[in-house]
Amino acid sequence: MTGDSFYNDGARALQDQFDSRRMADRLDVVRRTEFTDDDRAFIEGAVYFFLATADAAGAPDCSFKGGPAGFVRVTGASELAFPDLDGNGMFKSLGNVVVNPSVGLLFIALHGAPKRLRVNGVARIDRDDPLLASTVGAQMIVRVEAKAIFPNCPRYIPTLELGEMSPYTPEPGVDPVEPAWKGFDVFKDHVHPRQPTFKG
Repeated sequence: MTGDSFYNDGARALQDQFDSRRMADRLDVVRRTEFTDDDRAFIEGAVYFFLATADAAGAPDCSFKGGPAGFVRVTGASELAFPDLDGNGMFKSLGNVVVNPSVGLLFIALHGAPKRLRVNGVARIDRDDPLLASTVGAQMIVRVEAKAIFPNCPRYIPTLELGEMSPYTPEPGVDPVEPAWKGFDVFKDHVHPRQPTFKG
């Protein structure tokens, strides 16, 4: 242990019950706060990741974020950025970030060589971020300052095959496709307007 709060009392209690504290401390040596070249390649090659957030009271939420390869960028030694693309307008994840900026990101390769990378950090949202001018389909940019970057054992990742990208994935110079659900009777009179975005 490095003297900080990476492992809480609950984790420590379970480590002691299963006699895994020594391994947990050993695994902690791979934790870092700056991205490596391999981290950057993996993150910027990802076409999806999972985002965990919590509200001010600690109630959790987890969401899938997807886009073209490169939609997540490593923008500094300890910073990454990703776009908020048009969605259903609930803003569950980003609403949580507004009131509780602590986030967890899971990058996982479910195709090809299995791999997992976790990034825990502090997020902020900017509607005027300079990256908006070069990010197709973005209505906001989320930047995350990494506090802990660490790989995870990939042993339980199934071997899947990556098919084709979603037809809703933003592409330069292409008007976005509207999802069918926006035309359903229960929603069609309540659909919010699309925000102006960079089209490339």
